[in-house]
Amino acid sequence: MKSTLFSFFVILIVVNQSFSQTREVLELKNWKFYQGDVSHASQLNFDDSEWEQVIVPHDWAIKGPFDKEIDLQVVKIEQNNETIATEKTGRTGSLPFIGVGWYRTKIVRPDYDTDKQVILTFDGAMSNAEVYVNGRKIGNRPYGYSYFFFDISKELKVGSENVIAVRLENKAFSSRWYPGAGIYRKVKMITKDIASFKHWGHFITTPYINDSIAKINIKSQVHGENIVIKTFIKDEKGNVVVENVANQRFGDEIEQSISLMNPKKWDIETPYLYTAEMELYQDDILKDNESITFGVREIKYSSEVGFELNGKVVKFKGVCLHHDLGPLGVAVNKSALRRQLRILKDLGVNAIRSSHNMPSIEQLELCDEMGFLFLAESFDEWKKPKVKNGYNLYFDEWAEKDIVDLVHATRNHPSIVMWSAGNEVPDQWGSDGVKRAKWIQDIFHREDSTRPVTVGMDQVKAVMENGFGAILDVPGLNYRVHLYEDAYKLFPQGMILGSETASTVSSRGVYKFPVEIGFNRIHDDLQSSSYDVEYCSWSNLPDDDFVLQDDKPWVIGEFVWTGFDYLGEPTPYDNFWPSRSSYFGILDLAGIPKDRYYLYRSRWNKKEETLHILPHWNWKGREREKTPVFVYTNYESAELFVNGKSQGVQRKNNTSNLHRYRLMWMDVKYEPGEVKVVAFDENGKAVAEKFIRTSGKAHSILLEADRKVINADGEDLSFITATIVDRRGVPVPDAMERLSFVVSGNGSFKAVCNGDATSLEVFHNPAMKTFNGKLVIIVQSSEIEGDIKVTVSGKGLKTSVIDLSSKK
Repeated sequence: MKSTLFSFFVILIVVNQSFSQTREVLELKNWKFYQGDVSHASQLNFDDSEWEQVIVPHDWAIKGPFDKEIDLQVVKIEQNNETIATEKTGRTGSLPFIGVGWYRTKIVRPDYDTDKQVILTFDGAMSNAEVYVNGRKIGNRPYGYSYFFFDISKELKVGSENVIAVRLENKAFSSRWYPGAGIYRKVKMITKDIASFKHWGHFITTPYINDSIAKINIKSQVHGENIVIKTFIKDEKGNVVVENVANQRFGDEIEQSISLMNPKKWDIETPYLYTAEMELYQDDILKDNESITFGVREIKYSSEVGFELNGKVVKFKGVCLHHDLGPLGVAVNKSALRRQLRILKDLGVNAIRSSHNMPSIEQLELCDEMGFLFLAESFDEWKKPKVKNGYNLYFDEWAEKDIVDLVHATRNHPSIVMWSAGNEVPDQWGSDGVKRAKWIQDIFHREDSTRPVTVGMDQVKAVMENGFGAILDVPGLNYRVHLYEDAYKLFPQGMILGSETASTVSSRGVYKFPVEIGFNRIHDDLQSSSYDVEYCSWSNLPDDDFVLQDDKPWVIGEFVWTGFDYLGEPTPYDNFWPSRSSYFGILDLAGIPKDRYYLYRSRWNKKEETLHILPHWNWKGREREKTPVFVYTNYESAELFVNGKSQGVQRKNNTSNLHRYRLMWMDVKYEPGEVKVVAFDENGKAVAEKFIRTSGKAHSILLEADRKVINADGEDLSFITATIVDRRGVPVPDAMERLSFVVSGNGSFKAVCNGDATSLEVFHNPAMKTFNGKLVIIVQSSEIEGDIKVTVSGKGLKTSVIDLSSKK
């Protein structure tokens, strides 16, 4: 029997903002920005009056314009099995992220905190950050995805203005996707006593959990002598359920063991979170405090059953996500992230992989709160390059520091259940790469012994031969479904993770005839078919992964490439202008579901009914031509009708992988009217039906908001889907109508997106064409409560209005 890899219990924490007399946390939002290199821009007396006023998080490149020449790369992408170098025009999104940008902000240090420690923290800055305080460089960080901080206590002047300046520089040929530009995640200044908790200094685990008791072990690193820690653990209602006092110290660490009676466990379905209020005393004087949320949960990996959460076997039903938020760029926004996760929850997703970089704190907080498992990834490159100016330039000097800071900043989130040390790194070849893999994994183990480590491996034959795959805690395979069996037999771990799967390509609402399965298909309109039968040379159809997930108990789950379309990497059109964003998403760049959404939902969301028909039924000029109809459903059989005439009953079967998971009527001939499907339960009883209809001409605009009431905090967002409909209210699926938007009241227009990977319309202008009948308008709240009115109009269309409101 193959050995168990990991078996452990963990309680994990999330450090929240805590405001008190002992600790002040100030988010630095207001900055001056200038794109371009400026000498002396870091100096205190530098005149920045003409610089742009911006709110951080900020992405300077997202407003465009799109330009073919930006980061034009002539490259051979070995990961894509390319043998010759070709021109790649939209690989990094064709947005102006290359170059230098400066940020400046001013703060005043009051007289009363001269004896305080001041920490300046960055959750991410893209990239090659150089940080200055009053003209003096205090440090740098090249990796744009890293969390980092500096102690600036000695740099600040008391009672007068202090200037914090940040210089960023994005190099050409430094990324394989749109990396964004600017200080795109939060910056905070933490002021606390010299006697205090160290930054990222807490780590909580549990050596024992059952239904009646959990042993909570808290390790806290501290500054100062004669330190006592008081801990109050509260339930979700704010009631104190247990408290503890500790002062025994080993080096700079104080450890607590606390018994929590009748613990409520953190789980996917019930992500229960406790709060620990921790107070630090020196000589009986309160010096520091932090408020911490945590979840109690047990994770276990074994060759016998795979992955277990709280004693139950769970398969990863995961998606990969890049860090951009479509038309919002990379500037982190919790409301946009929450919308993504709400959509994925309905899809049935239970896990997220941050690809191929360190996740935002906001994303982890939401996954803790909403019940998602998380695979936190670190790098896309190690020592050997994929792109000329990628992480390979910094690996030797910075890799260990970047890993340590990743782990310390995020290890206390209950959602994180695995670390990924890399993705498709060229170091998979050769003995040096094997040594690097072990070195990196050992760093993760040293900093966090409670979670396993994986790597997304695409050179499967190489890693089977050289031992690379054998040393990893969990071997992750990117694609290569035909090698799963061989890898399982050879690797000692007794399990395989589909760390990246499918890479099926499609464009929402686009259908190609005849319907043919194939890879790297190129069409004149630079779109991919939404029949979901087109994929890449290195990848496969979703159904090929489904078979492995369903039939092989040693396959512990998958992470589909990708949940949402993202900016850049427009395979298979990455050398066809104007393609500038991906086709891989289950949802498009605007967050509108493609047909493939319902294929995955029919497998993953077992609580709700799925019954979806494709294609649409507006095919003027195709009368009497074969127009196959697919149905994605969680039912095993269904009957199809066209204008009331039965097209027969189809049942899922083992004829092929597609037949096993899809219902397909291949010989249907198009005629305008109505297509209806009637689904049957296992006893042959009709239990559900769905229909689609041929529409008339575009008449009006249907507006649907994901949320009509938003927070009046100046950051919250409402996403409004605009759908072109005919006089009867039937959606017009091929409508390409230009719409204009006016937002009035206590809100503002933020951005718009139609999901078309070839559109060169910028996101921040309040007008855009619909793509196949739809687009999404994003409205942002102000900091004042009140009504928000959104008016949408188009030539020849009836104007539509939707009312929103914002509240404190």
